[in-house]
Amino acid sequence: MTRYLRRQGHAVAFCTVDRLMRELGLNGAVRGRKQRTTIPTKDGIRAGDKLNRDLTAAAPNQVWVADFTYVSTWTGWAYVAFVFDAFSRAIVGWTTAASKTTALVSKALNMAVWRRDHYGHPVEPGLIFHTDAGSQYTSVKFTESLALQGLSASIGSVGDAYDNALAESIIGLFKTEVVNRHGPFKTLTEVEFALMEWCGWYNNARLHSRLDYLTPAEYEAAYYSQMSPRRPALV
Repeated sequence: MTRYLRRQGHAVAFCTVDRLMRELGLNGAVRGRKQRTTIPTKDGIRAGDKLNRDLTAAAPNQVWVADFTYVSTWTGWAYVAFVFDAFSRAIVGWTTAASKTTALVSKALNMAVWRRDHYGHPVEPGLIFHTDAGSQYTSVKFTESLALQGLSASIGSVGDAYDNALAESIIGLFKTEVVNRHGPFKTLTEVEFALMEWCGWYNNARLHSRLDYLTPAEYEAAYYSQMSPRRPALV
């Protein structure tokens, strides 16, 4: 909050903001525990871990990480899949469905590829696509989809949250800032609209300490401004 106010031109100290928030009864968002959603296959052949917990990248479109979570609605579960860029922590793909199938994660992947191409930064062969060992990501159909687009699959070890810590961290923000604050949702459609709105805000307005207190869109724009002139970054 202090960083945000300073960006708006207000000269405030951390202690002042903390005191005023306490006086107004305001608190920062508190994260809950992450629930397990992906179930590994027992006999599937899967790709190895190409990152070894190094969830960083020197440029956009070098490493993407993906995962999904679930949201309770009055009509049943809604599953929300994400694709993140490890360089800027941007959400490049997202989708929602009523079941946790390969189609769910494939749709998020296809959206990520389309958006990067649409905004002038198409994916090139060799991009590492890192996920956990869930059956949706290790399925033959999804593996073939990655291969057709020239992406290199990377699968973390089973039962180790640190192998996909970046995805779990951002999903934790989604659960804290959207689900816990605005739920319960009545329908899948309500989740879809909340997801779309939050992703736009996250990419274009949310400040990140790991990005020198820039937004993901600003961080990528700064990178591309140092390269040859191209179309605007990300969103």
